[in-house]
Amino acid sequence: MGPSPSYNPRLKTMTQEVDINRVISASLLRIRMRAPFFATLALFARVVPTDEVETAATDGRSVFINPAFFATLTPRQHDEVLLHKVLHAALLHVPRRGSRDRQLWNAACDVVINGMIAGVAGMELHTGATRDPAREHLSVEEVYELLQHDPHQPALVTIDMIDRIPQDEAAPGGSDQDSVAAARSDQLQAYWRDAHQHANLIAFAVAQGHAAAGLARELGMLAPARLDWRTHLWRYLVQTPSDFQGFDRRFIGRGLYLDALEGESIRVYVAIDTSGSVGDRQIRALAAEVQGILAAYPHVVCDLYYCDAQCHGPFRLSARGEIPQPIGGGGTDFRPFFEAVERDHNPHQSGVCVYLTDGFGDFPAQPPTLPVLWVVTPGGRNFEVFPFGETTRLLAEAG
Repeated sequence: MGPSPSYNPRLKTMTQEVDINRVISASLLRIRMRAPFFATLALFARVVPTDEVETAATDGRSVFINPAFFATLTPRQHDEVLLHKVLHAALLHVPRRGSRDRQLWNAACDVVINGMIAGVAGMELHTGATRDPAREHLSVEEVYELLQHDPHQPALVTIDMIDRIPQDEAAPGGSDQDSVAAARSDQLQAYWRDAHQHANLIAFAVAQGHAAAGLARELGMLAPARLDWRTHLWRYLVQTPSDFQGFDRRFIGRGLYLDALEGESIRVYVAIDTSGSVGDRQIRALAAEVQGILAAYPHVVCDLYYCDAQCHGPFRLSARGEIPQPIGGGGTDFRPFFEAVERDHNPHQSGVCVYLTDGFGDFPAQPPTLPVLWVVTPGGRNFEVFPFGETTRLLAEAG
């Protein structure tokens, strides 16, 4: 008799890898049949079977699946897990977290993603999946901000987004890891934006009804031109010397070319919605940023108004002075503020308006003569409803 066959652990491992890869391929085929758009994004994600994760996770580029865990799931659960991790990666949830709390950020991401998956015919969420139908149409940043102040936060979720730099991307010679991480973040953004173009997001958003609301909001957060609201505010209010030479560049879009002398002051009219929809923390965050601008640029002069159905003010806001106590609490009407500005503003002086609000109120029939920046609170109206001016979203300080 010949030698008895010996046990080959490598052969068993290879067989397990083949089996898990077949299961993953079958799941991707089912997702393609149910949601071709999502399946296109899944093609850009490298799915890696590994024992290094307990269940499943993503680092923003690859999706890691524990074979033993995956073997315990039904085919529909396979589809949910794969699609969930792919969307975390494709929507850049890993680099977008910044220094925010990992647990709460993961919960906010799950709210948005589970809302999308629930809207796909034939897909099922597992029992206990984090859902919040009232918020899942918002961006993750907005959901995170709202969860921070919600006494009924969702139950703790498993963190399935991991921050790690693959070994082949490690910084050589002990160089700056932060620089490597920043470079990798840029690469991820470029990679997934290319994937989004291939998947034709706009066509999907138009066609998919309920699921499209959350997806469209997420896409807006990924726009390359999107700025943090503080950056937007500073850029909007601060004029460089070149802005005062010849004409003010911010008026070009309105067809106006105004002569301006170098060194002239700019008057900022800040309106804060005190109808009850804007919190004290948000009021102080905006006022503090304006005070920082006043301290850095002496040519900026600020008048502060509190507005509900009426306009209260103006109060002169100074760089180091106390922020006046808010006044109001009634309904919301934007018209009294713009009427007051039109009445009091010197037409020979440069000026801008900033309005902090959720956007629910009555707009003037005609746009004001001064440019307007709307700073919209989390959960506020979509930018498309604002009939004039620029818009930016007020987000909380990360961390």
